[in-house]
Amino acid sequence: MPDPALPAFSLDDMGGANHVFPDAAPTIICFVKEDCPTCNLIMPVLDAMHASGVRVLAPGQTADGNQIMIDKHHLDVPVLDDSALKVSFAYDLDTVPMMFATDAAGIESSRVIGFDKGEWQSFIADHAPDAAIDWDALPDWRPGCGSLTQDPLIADRLRAESENSPLRARKIEIAPADDVHEFLYDQGFTDGLPVIPPTPERVLRMIGGTKRDSQEVIATMPPNMAPATVEKIAINAVMAGCKPEYMPVIIAGIQAVCTDEFNIHGVMATTMGATPVMIINGPIRHRLGMNMKLGALGQGSRANMAIGRALRLCCRNIGGARPGGTERSTLGNPMKITMCFPEFEERSNWEPLHVERGFDAEDSVITVFAMSSGPTICIDQSSRTAKALAGSFATSMEAQHNVRAHMSSDTILVVCPEHVDTLANDDFSKDDIREHIQYVTARPLSELVSTEDIGGGISPERLAAMPPERREQRVPKFASKDNIHIVVAGSDAGKFSGVFHGWAGGAIGSIPVSQKIED
Repeated sequence: MPDPALPAFSLDDMGGANHVFPDAAPTIICFVKEDCPTCNLIMPVLDAMHASGVRVLAPGQTADGNQIMIDKHHLDVPVLDDSALKVSFAYDLDTVPMMFATDAAGIESSRVIGFDKGEWQSFIADHAPDAAIDWDALPDWRPGCGSLTQDPLIADRLRAESENSPLRARKIEIAPADDVHEFLYDQGFTDGLPVIPPTPERVLRMIGGTKRDSQEVIATMPPNMAPATVEKIAINAVMAGCKPEYMPVIIAGIQAVCTDEFNIHGVMATTMGATPVMIINGPIRHRLGMNMKLGALGQGSRANMAIGRALRLCCRNIGGARPGGTERSTLGNPMKITMCFPEFEERSNWEPLHVERGFDAEDSVITVFAMSSGPTICIDQSSRTAKALAGSFATSMEAQHNVRAHMSSDTILVVCPEHVDTLANDDFSKDDIREHIQYVTARPLSELVSTEDIGGGISPERLAAMPPERREQRVPKFASKDNIHIVVAGSDAGKFSGVFHGWAGGAIGSIPVSQKIED
């Protein structure tokens, strides 16, 4: 049985020219890397072999290092870009330099490893006898260096690629005596609570929850500007306690928060303590068993809690947003662990949030908001008219940031079902609620000035510089009624609605983003 040919490859040299092996000609292949002294020692020898008319290819393991060697030794021999290390891995290298001689069919006839002068002289006499080499200038022996393919941080990825596995992330070996949960906490992978260890089997199952390729880059995540691949998202989803079927929602959430409009870096870094609030609409709410009724904004629902937590773990472990690093919240915020809930569309008299935002009713959609606190509870158990109830919402919402800080940005009003009924009795639309909130909260600028007893408003000097008519101009709480986002959630019992206070809005802050959820 004939000897098998060495693995075929096609690589570009550092000038962009492509080189294919085998190519119907005897070839010498020598794998090198720039930080190996022995590789640098033999580069002029390879160049001399090339100059003698022999086909020589030198796959180099780092692109920058290849160029350094070319410049340092003034090389003409083709130095090929194997910085992906796929060819080096296919050749099962453990040491560089490693040199192979092959015939026209790519079948190996001999090889040398490292540098032994006697072995190299014999090799070159057989395969490049016309090469002009100053052997007296070379030492008798030099050891080789370890191939980059033996780096444990790289080897698992290359092995997974060679086996066509969807997993590429670095694997971390934990000593048998170590507590895996304590290890994950010590490594900073958690939000302070225990996480599910992301074993390969669990991650593979999680990836199975989406039709996307495991290495598809969903977004580039600040502040590290790291690629959020499906695999990396799946790892964090495992740790958060998700089921595979949650993956499409988490992926859509990552896409939404990583837009320029949402500005996740600013949201996570602000000292105000802002964080994404995720609202889910459409059929997927039922498919995942999400809780939109009793306790919808609290604990108890795996889907609600785990989806919100998965997004935040991605921000932490992929993006690098960690407390004490780029995350500088003065007090912190429990919503930085999780806040995700579905709208109770079936209990609403109005268009659901996603339809208001331009989607079809049958679409499944996630909308992300940058909120600094909440939910604060608006208690009104006595109003019997829509106008009075909307006024109660208004006076509760006026406390956002500071009672005297008007022209605020986005806020979320979560209306409970009993309050929905009161509003429906008078046929109040969402826009009626918004306009009444703006009307009730409107205050003359003269009432929004800071005093010796109460701060947080405009300065007395600024007010004094205004013309009298401007001082009495009434300013509503929110910069626009469109900054008031209204959804329905909660149980049928209890007249307790909720308000989330927003962060900075517009181009200087964050703009709510909606993203269709797709498998």
